[in-house]
Amino acid sequence: MAEISFEEAMNRLEEIANILEQGSQTLEETIELFEEGNKLFLFCEEKLEKAENKLHILTKENNHFKLETEIEE
Repeated sequence: MAEISFEEAMNRLEEIANILEQGSQTLEETIELFEEGNKLFLFCEEKLEKAENKLHILTKENNHFKLETEIEE
């Protein structure tokens, strides 16, 4: 995947979702959009995991910050 920002990837994901909701594309186009969306989702998920890991490191290194995660059940 070409170098894009997290924000650009999220914007494209929103575009893809809107296009798919319209339902006016062919089956092949739908599959292509779904595949692109899946790649973008994985890209964003990885970026978020890296950001979370950095925050955990910052939290451990600097007692002035405290990161609390909330787990929904």
